[in-house]
Amino acid sequence: MDENPTSASPAPRPAQRGSINFSIIQSFQSVILVGMILATLFTLWTPSTLFSSQSIREILTSVQATEMVQASTPTPGAATNQRIGIVAGHWGNDPGAVCPDGLTEAEINLRIATLVKQILVEQGYQVDLLQEFDEKLYQYQAIALISIHADTCQYIDDSKTGFKVAAAQSSAYPEKSQRLNSCLIHRYQQATNLPFDFNTITTDMREYHTFSEIHSNTTAAIIEVGFMNLDREFLTKHPDIAAQGIANGILCYTRNESIPEAELPINSQ
Repeated sequence: MDENPTSASPAPRPAQRGSINFSIIQSFQSVILVGMILATLFTLWTPSTLFSSQSIREILTSVQATEMVQASTPTPGAATNQRIGIVAGHWGNDPGAVCPDGLTEAEINLRIATLVKQILVEQGYQVDLLQEFDEKLYQYQAIALISIHADTCQYIDDSKTGFKVAAAQSSAYPEKSQRLNSCLIHRYQQATNLPFDFNTITTDMREYHTFSEIHSNTTAAIIEVGFMNLDREFLTKHPDIAAQGIANGILCYTRNESIPEAELPINSQ
């Protein structure tokens, strides 16, 4: 036997006629199948069937699947009707009001804001937790934006307890601002039993800087959740109740819930 490693490989066997015919038939069937698929697609998208119920269902199913993928990474132009912004006052900028023992407004605000976000996320909303001068606030678009603050730690008098709310006056829809304002006042007072301190609402609250930075279509408000002096125990030991009150106010607005006018505080508008 010749063991020369350079010997040629055996010549291939001639193809049989039957195999050639079978390949031709397979190719012909593939062409017909592709043609049928294209014809079906063109038929589906003819003007007469473009808006058929079946087509719409298929389109919506596809869109919903895409939205589920994109939900974790929102992009500019994404739907804003389920987005809510929560600003933790002074966070990332300064401590805000400071108590003699070092307790800061910024830490109170951030703790409550984080809990508000958690509640709203559990309700299915997309929530942005934002710093005081967050770059995302420029032309920010959402169904609502709330900035959370607390009042001074200095003792003024025994009447300085309670919360305040002021809505953005620069909104393109003042009636929405007023409704958000009323929802926050009613639901926060209902949850916390704190008095609404209308008389100490300041110009700085009514003209809060963020109101002029966000998009005019975004309904916004600022809330001061209590005084760090007389309301200190509540703010430090029950931030969950404060957060629930704010979240309830936001949900009241987004869900268009009713507000008993008789229960609204005097001078709430």
